[in-house]
Amino acid sequence: MKNSVLIKPASEKDIADIIFFINKLAEYENLSDKVQLNEKELKKWLFDEKKAEVVFAAVNGIKVGFALYFTNFSTFLGKPGLYLEDLYVLEEFRHKGVGKTILKYLCSKAMQCGYGRVEWSCLNWNKPSIDFYLNMGAEALNDWTVYRLEGQCLASLGDK
Repeated sequence: MKNSVLIKPASEKDIADIIFFINKLAEYENLSDKVQLNEKELKKWLFDEKKAEVVFAAVNGIKVGFALYFTNFSTFLGKPGLYLEDLYVLEEFRHKGVGKTILKYLCSKAMQCGYGRVEWSCLNWNKPSIDFYLNMGAEALNDWTVYRLEGQCLASLGDK
């Protein structure tokens, strides 16, 4: 399975699919009532202003997961990082290497750009995701509940 997962950058024509995955993530996190996005705003910020990027994970040409991310900056490292805002894999494709493929892609992108880390936040109750992130080598920053990959772990996950 994991060898057949392809990562594809989103384009403007994928707006409906991006909204679908955002809504699926919000449903999973019990936060559907917080979703306020619309196609016009999403198009503006993702494709006109280029404030964030989206990639899809596809299996046999079917989109089964997505990630939305953007560049941040670490004053302590003195260099940019990649901030993973959202990562979601359809339930029937979990535990099949899709999430790991997405994370490896993002680590590789960060390494190619010379970034110092990849980081994200995770809801404290989301044990399956927390276990997945820890298994990948992420460090829990418990005061913030932020997860980070850097140094050797980032390099090994980002190595193609």
